[in-house]
Amino acid sequence: MTDKREELIQRLDAARAVLTELLADIPAETEIYPSWTLRQFYAHLTGWDDVVTAALKAHTVGQTPATPAVKGVDAYNAESVATRSTLDYERIVREWHLAREQLKAALRELPLEKLDVPVLYPWGPTGSVEKMVGVLIWHEGTEHTDELRAWLEKQAAA
Repeated sequence: MTDKREELIQRLDAARAVLTELLADIPAETEIYPSWTLRQFYAHLTGWDDVVTAALKAHTVGQTPATPAVKGVDAYNAESVATRSTLDYERIVREWHLAREQLKAALRELPLEKLDVPVLYPWGPTGSVEKMVGVLIWHEGTEHTDELRAWLEKQAAA
């Protein structure tokens, strides 16, 4: 039987690999979303990895995770980006990579029996660890990947 934690990590890695390839040649201060540069986009993604990691760590030790995004995704996104606004680009990119490694470590440290125990998500409702991590995978591997592909095609046509 395959360890579901490692399956989730493989899916996280696959989504990140596609996103990394799409972002590779975009200059740091390029606006890729309305009012978001690549730099801010990395800060946004790092923030989500951070809160899911914190939820996993709390769940591992039997604590109730915090819900920093309970006021809504947009409010959390703005806060997450703002907290990193003074960091230079290279540091933001390093934190983006480090946050993912910490997320994978938290997954590996989670006892197998806790995978199916409901966890409080950073945005409020409860559900499985697999679904919570699946949201991150979808967020990077589908939502942002699709949007970035469309943006890159538009840039190439301009």
